[in-house]
Amino acid sequence: MANKMLKRTGLPSDLCERLSKYQIVNCRDFLSLSPLELMRLTGQSIHKVYALAKTVSKACAPKMITALEIKTERCSHPSNAFFPTSLAELDEVLHGGLACGTLTEVTGPSGCGKTQLCIMLSVLATLPVSMGGLDGTVIYIDTESAFSAERLVEMARCRFPNYFCTEQELIRMTNKIYLYRELTCLDVLKRVESLEDDVISKGVKLIVVDSVASVVRKEFDPRLEGNLTKRSNLLSSEAATLKYLAEEFSIPVILTNQITTRMGQRQAASFKPSSVEIDLLQSEGCGVSPDGETGFATAALGNTWSHSINTRLIMQYLDYHSRQVIVAKSPLAPFAVFMFTIQNSGLILQGEDDQSSSLTEGTDPGLLPIRVRSSIGHCSGQDPSALTQGKLRSTE
Repeated sequence: MANKMLKRTGLPSDLCERLSKYQIVNCRDFLSLSPLELMRLTGQSIHKVYALAKTVSKACAPKMITALEIKTERCSHPSNAFFPTSLAELDEVLHGGLACGTLTEVTGPSGCGKTQLCIMLSVLATLPVSMGGLDGTVIYIDTESAFSAERLVEMARCRFPNYFCTEQELIRMTNKIYLYRELTCLDVLKRVESLEDDVISKGVKLIVVDSVASVVRKEFDPRLEGNLTKRSNLLSSEAATLKYLAEEFSIPVILTNQITTRMGQRQAASFKPSSVEIDLLQSEGCGVSPDGETGFATAALGNTWSHSINTRLIMQYLDYHSRQVIVAKSPLAPFAVFMFTIQNSGLILQGEDDQSSSLTEGTDPGLLPIRVRSSIGHCSGQDPSALTQGKLRSTE
């Protein structure tokens, strides 16, 4: 709530404009100043400054709400409570879809469908509420230059052929998706911190960050002292701001993450890390695998980041054609596994046959193994079905 813009606190617009010239734009900026500093910057008396501080404090203070009020609000406005993914079985497990007002992370190996899901959800968010959409605009922050406008149009046409049957509807849909390519950590943070005005002025109903891990892992060299602390602070700031936006405007926020490797017991025993490397392993969630033998892939960015998100969906390879999406962490849904394929129309869930034998070991989202596609098996002519057996010793 400290990230709330001053213009939304009830302060006079001319005073907000004056303060913005000194880079004082949100409640945190205002309340971080002493009364004497506020007197100098606002030109107000001490009594007036105290009154302004009281107004700002009241505007950004969390408001108490009862469980009954939350339940009543969700029942009276169901479209504001959940964002259906159009994947019926997944939505049923999630009690209606992705919860609005929360952060949902989608993690998995490269090429498993994370960006495809983000693009599909972007199309869905622009649809009318009567079609399961949010009837709003989308802010899509692309840190990997992976977004494809051609794929967006193809998915819309194939998934909703009757609705997107004219060029006019396609143009209308694409005009409602705002793409920002931010390729550095600082640019991503600045963009996230400036989103409140966009959410209000553009009628934003969905925020996508694809991906959170990409720029962070490129820029912060773990061998340099202090980098891990800086990285943790950066991620905490981004998560706090995105959570504020999600809760304040009751919109879903979708974040994609990458994977890292968790060592097996034998690997850990032969590995003599320095103090910096120990910090890195802990921050990435690395440790000993459940079977104590081989290493395996798991979600990146560590346990601290894992606690920042509300829901975690893990995507992984099953074979060359099929993949799995796992509900690994959710305040509403149990642990669940679904098979899917990627087609012209986006993600399509498969039948529930054989899903009971899918990977279900452990429910800790920070430790859950993730299957990746082995290029070694492919090059050597290995049977694709062998890729689903056992754990990998290395990953990207």
